[in-house]
Amino acid sequence: MDALANGTHLHIFTWVVGIILFLVAAGMAKGSKGRKITHMILRLFYVLIIVSGLIIFMKHMTADSMLYGIKFVAGILTIGMMEMVLVRSSKGKPTSMFWILFAVFLVITMFLGFKLPLGINFLA
Repeated sequence: MDALANGTHLHIFTWVVGIILFLVAAGMAKGSKGRKITHMILRLFYVLIIVSGLIIFMKHMTADSMLYGIKFVAGILTIGMMEMVLVRSSKGKPTSMFWILFAVFLVITMFLGFKLPLGINFLA
């Protein structure tokens, strides 16, 4: 199956850019204008990640597509933890638990993404 036809390249591009923007925003000074702009751009990429993931999910939804559903939920949770880290850190609240949850959900999401038939199966 051609990767361009099923949207995986767009999806991979959006989540790679999203993670980079997240790390950049998290590393910026709290309350700075650059951090707010980066966070707003990141929110746009959240939407692009979810839409491209939903397109892939809908194209490959079959009777045995439970792992795609789990990956979709794990991806949503990853995005949620990214947002929680940025919002709580800007308010001066502790974020260590959300950083840990972000890492856990990111690993789960990436593992499933690479394990599923559309992914790069170098884990097997």
